[in-house]
Parts: sequence; C-alpha cells; structure tokens
Amino acid sequence: MLLLLCWLPLQATAQRELTTNNISWISPSKNSGESMPCGGGDIGLNVWSEGGDVLFYVARSGTFDENNSLLKLGRVRVRLSPNPFEGGTFKQQLTLQTGDITLTGRVGNRSAQVHIWVDVFRPVVHVEVSSSEKLTATASYESWRFQDRVLKGKENNQNSYKWAPQGEVKTRHDSISFRGQTVEFFHRNRPQTVFDVTVQQQGLAAVKAQLFNPLQNLIFGGALQGPNMVPAGVTDGQYLRTPYRGWVLKSHQPARSHSFILALHTTVAPTVAQWQQELQQPLKAARQNPKADRTRTVAWWREYWQRSFIHIEPEKAAANTPQWQAGRNYQLMRYLLGCNAFGQYPTKFNGGLFTYDPVLTDSTLKFTPDFRNWGGGTHTAQNQRLVYWPMLKSGDATLLKPQFDFYLRLLHNAELRSRTYWNHPGACFTEQLENFGLPNPAEYGWKRPAGFDQGLEYNAWLEYEWDTVLEFCLMMLETEQYAGHDMGPYLPFIESCLTFFDEHYQYLARQRGAKALDGAGHLVLYPGSGAETYKMAYNATSTVAGLRTVLTRLLGLPATYGTQQQRQQWAAMLSRIPELSFREIDGYKMLAPAKTWERVNNVESPQLYPVFPWGLYGLGKPGLATARNTYRYDPDVQKFRSHVGWKQHNIFAARLGLTEEAAELTVQKLQDSGRRFPAFWGPGYDWAPDHNWGGAGMIGLQEMLLQTDGRKIYLLPAWPKSWDVHFKLHAPYQTTVEGMVINGRVQELRVTPESRRADVVVMLGE
Repeated sequence: MLLLLCWLPLQATAQRELTTNNISWISPSKNSGESMPCGGGDIGLNVWSEGGDVLFYVARSGTFDENNSLLKLGRVRVRLSPNPFEGGTFKQQLTLQTGDITLTGRVGNRSAQVHIWVDVFRPVVHVEVSSSEKLTATASYESWRFQDRVLKGKENNQNSYKWAPQGEVKTRHDSISFRGQTVEFFHRNRPQTVFDVTVQQQGLAAVKAQLFNPLQNLIFGGALQGPNMVPAGVTDGQYLRTPYRGWVLKSHQPARSHSFILALHTTVAPTVAQWQQELQQPLKAARQNPKADRTRTVAWWREYWQRSFIHIEPEKAAANTPQWQAGRNYQLMRYLLGCNAFGQYPTKFNGGLFTYDPVLTDSTLKFTPDFRNWGGGTHTAQNQRLVYWPMLKSGDATLLKPQFDFYLRLLHNAELRSRTYWNHPGACFTEQLENFGLPNPAEYGWKRPAGFDQGLEYNAWLEYEWDTVLEFCLMMLETEQYAGHDMGPYLPFIESCLTFFDEHYQYLARQRGAKALDGAGHLVLYPGSGAETYKMAYNATSTVAGLRTVLTRLLGLPATYGTQQQRQQWAAMLSRIPELSFREIDGYKMLAPAKTWERVNNVESPQLYPVFPWGLYGLGKPGLATARNTYRYDPDVQKFRSHVGWKQHNIFAARLGLTEEAAELTVQKLQDSGRRFPAFWGPGYDWAPDHNWGGAGMIGLQEMLLQTDGRKIYLLPAWPKSWDVHFKLHAPYQTTVEGMVINGRVQELRVTPESRRADVVVMLGE
C-alpha cells in the first residue's frame, strides 16, 4: 500500500506534464506545410485548416506503386455551411493523451467542432462534426492521380529509378468512382514493375520465380462514406500547382452533427473484386460501435504514454526554454513513431507517414504530394537504424516488429544473391536496399565495367557497405534482454547475416591467394567500408565492432537458444574476427576508422561506432580515455561534428559522459524545427519531416539519462545538474526506472522490479 501511495502522485504528475506538450494553434494554416500530424495503427494524417476548409492528407504503411513510390491515399476536404471557420475565432489542438485533433471555429453565436481520430486497431479514419446550430457538411475525396503522370528529372527520386530511369516512367492513375453512397478509390499495380527491371539488371532472371516480390498484385485504397452523406458531383481544382479532381459527398440535410469514415484496405489479390469484398470488413466494423472503438484507441494511447516519458523542466513550460523544448519535442517524435505501431512496413526515415507538398520543403520541386527524396520502397539502413534504436529504452520493443519483419521477409532473397553470385551461404544485405531485398537499381549502376562482380553495387558511396544489417541483428537480440521477447524466430536471420561475412571474406581471400585467413587466423575484411565515409577499407572499425558485439551477444543468450553445435560455430566465428585498429595523433591514442583506407567519401564518424551503437567503449568500460580522445582529437570527427540530420555526435558525447557537449548537441537536435509543427525537422540530408534527425535526438536524450553495462544501470551519466527532469525509461532484464531530479538532486526514484535497485549507480554531479 505504501508503494502504491508513493506511485500514484508520480503517475498523476506525468499525466499533467504531458498536457503541457499538446500543440494548440489559434489561427488557420497557410498551407499543408503548416499541418499537424494525427495517426494510429499504421495510418498518418496531415491535418490543417485553410480558406475556411478542414483538410487532411492520408498516408498508410506499405502503399507502393509499380515504380516503388510510397503513394499517399489522397486528400480529404471538409466544408461546413454556414461556415464557422471563416472570419471568427479558431483553435486547432493535437491532444497527445488521446491521439486526436480537434478544430474549433466560432463566428458570433455560431460554433462548430471537427474531431478527427484514427482507430489504432482498424484501418479507419473517423471525422465527427458537432455544431451549435444545424449546418450542411460536404466531404470531398481529392486525388491528383485521376490521370497518368509522366515523371521527369528529380521527380523520379520519389521512386526506385532515381536519376537513372530506363525509358519513360509514369505514375499510373487510380480508379475512383461513386459506388452507391460511397466514394471508392484504389491503385492496382500493373503486371510489370521496377522489381522485374531490377531482377533483369542484376542477373537474377534464373531465380526470379524464387524471389519475394511485394509489388506483384498489390492493391491499396479505400472508401469514404457517412450515414447522412450522398454523392454531390465531381469538381476540378488545383492546389499548389498540382491539379486534382474531387468526388464530393454532401449531407442529405442540415444537422447539428455529422460524421463520416474513411476506411482503408491494402492487400495482394489477383482481382479487384477480392479487394472490394475485403474492404467491406473495416467499413462494416467501423459502423457497428464507434464508441467502443474510440474507447480502445484512447486506452492504447494512454498506456503508450504511461509506459515511458521524458519531461525536462516540466514546471517551466510557459518559459519555453531550449531544454524544455527538447523534452516536449522528444514526446512529439515518439508520437510520430507511435502512429505506425502496427505497420506492415517500417517507418521511413525520410518523412514517415507525414510528408506534404514538396514545394514547401524545396521551392524548386513543383511535384505532387507523393514526392519524398530518397525513395519510397528503398530502405537506407544507415538512416533507419536511428528511427528504431530509441524504442528499446522507451519501452516500445513491440514497435520494432515492422522493421524486423521487413528483414525477415527478405532473408531468402538475400541468401539467393550469395548463392547466385558467389556460390556460398549467408544473407547479403546491401545499403540502399529495395523492399524486395535487391540493391536499388540506380545505385547498383547501369553503366558497369565488363566483368564487374554482379553482387556489388558499382557506386562510390555504397560499395562493400553491407554491415548496416548488423545493427538490426543487435536490436533483435536486445528485445530479448529488454522485453523478454522470444529470439527463436530471429536466430536463423542473425546467423545467416553473420555467415555471410565469415564466408564471403574467406571467399575473397581465396581469390587473392592461397590462404583464407591472415597470419593470426583472423578474417581479412577487405575490401570493406566504414559507413559511406572510409572507402576500400581494410578491417573497418564499424564492421569489426559489429561482428564482435553480435556474436558475443549470441553466445550470451540463455542456453535454450541454439544447439551445442550452433554455439560452437558462433564461438569459432568470433575467434576469427580481427581486433580493432588504433592510431595516434598529436600524442593521443584513438580508435582508427579502419586498419587502412583509400579515400574519405562522406561525413560520418564510424571510428566512434564502438561507442554507439556497439557499446564496446563507454562509461564503466576499459579504454574510456581512448574513446574520448577519438571524440575530441580525431580531425575528421571534429570536422564532421554537427547536430543536423543523421549526425550522431550528441549520442557519442552522452555515452562518453561528456555532459556539456551532449546537452549542447542534443538540445540543438531537439529544438523547435522552425516549421509550424515543432517536430517536423529537416530536410537535413534527407527529407522533411526528417525522422532520423528526431530519432538521433531521442537516443541522445535517453543516453544522457540512463546507460547500462551488463546488469549495471548508470543513472544521469551525462545530465546537467541545472536541468530538472521527470522521466521513465526502460533497461535490460525487463526493468523500468522512473525518477525525478529537482535542483540537482534525485528526489524520487522508482525501480521495477525493486530487486534491480541495487544495480543502479547514480552519477549526477560526477
């Protein structure tokens, strides 16, 4: 009872603190670039009010067209008459606790609210209108894909052809029509897709029938309907220079309340009729008991926020200090990630579900709302990892499933590449990976030298970069330690990824000479790559550290995982991993990017990857001075140091206990974006909203508060004493730590289970 009494005030405090993170606007928006995110399940909306209308874009995980663009599902426009959103007072609010948006307009005595929410458990968007007097409502489904569109120049960056289209590329039109009292819309992929082009390009025609193809027979779309809504014709218009056509539903008669739903469905089906039949299920379910659906959705969001939080200087919300902004924007970024909790595909680093008209990100790009730079179905693991690492400490291990499933679906294709090109086992995952497991065709290269290895990308940035998959192997292992998840389904994947390195680098050594290993019995990891930066590397530090860490963690799994023979193989493989490389500059010993390398091609700092993500160096571990020297004195690290985009120097600083640097860079990461919605950062190196920018900020803040080494929990290892904070984070062995720091002192500390309190080391002030 005493524990419960201590806990309830903390829980109530967290709920109150979250309300200060809600976003409210008291004026309409100028355009979609000033939109507000709303979502749930695997659906994201950009909601705004403009010209007296309420509008929202609709996006959903997995809606890839023939060219592998991640297409939006359209735009909805709501208009009320007489109009309470013209010429009066206005408010639009995102309420994080319940995951919804409410827009309120008042003109004189006339007022109305438009309430928008997304069902977390069904692919359905709900719009509910209530007003002080009877109003007429129209809801228009608007599409810019009412006709084919030829893509030219940089517009192909939204798909897998990028700068190297093979002939004319078109975004094909959708099928849109009134069906009874409903607007129905869908996109059905044509038989020939970029998958077929890529397979032919990369010499895999002989195994094509064995390859997983997610684009074949893919159909996605939905239906718009309401109980008091009837078809009211078709209109044409233009928004930000993009022509569109609108299918209008109008209320049968004026009323004080109106409602409509947008139900979505995505499937692989041989016929449209099957898609139409399956669409009826979410439509019917959404009409049955919307109040119960709403209750379940609200309960999910409330549990989500109770699971984890970071509130910095919560009593100073009105002051809006940079550090308070960092805490608030951490919550907003976590909200964006929660909107794709159950997606079939991972949250994309380059905009997630919340991109908008590209001309508002780059004024030279007068393309449709389907555009995002760096592709839709293309997976850039070096960026994706920063979106997903924060989910462990935030207690959201289940949200990692879409990213893990992405890889599991591609395992067979990655193994077929190794067998076909080199005749050895193991899964080869390249960087710039398509959602069917092959290298992006533009990055693979169309103009390749005769006889060039077909398994390699002919690309100065990406050649020999295939170690990024190891971070996702480690994430899989971490879910076992953090959340007790079953590792069984992931073991074959992890083993296959490791086997590739063991087999391939012995294969390459045999091409050069008589021996498969060096004189010490180690693999010769050449050619390799230190991220995209240190090219043609010999024993790249990022690769060596990754292989060592994943193999060590495999061997550390409970004995129920892996047979005795498997464990012997893991141990033997670990014995073949070379040592890390070091160098000395101006008398300082530091980690080297690799044993040798031929050129510097980008601006990353993989010499510090043994600090993050691999955790070989850091607080409480040997060699801390060497790692700190690398951070402080390596000339490239200093030159590349930044908070922009995927840069992770804030994380390095936090892991090394460099409080001042960690605080400075993390606040820069998480300060207001400069756009109307504070967490729509970017474009950085990628696109807006830049989710790997926000993810790197989240990781940095978490590491400032809590780090672990084995069973040890280091609390506040890089936390400024002047910052008050209330936080709840997760640690390995299914542990949660909630604490409150006020005036440089830990005032409250709750560790669950209580037995883990003995493992906590408070470092504030060290």
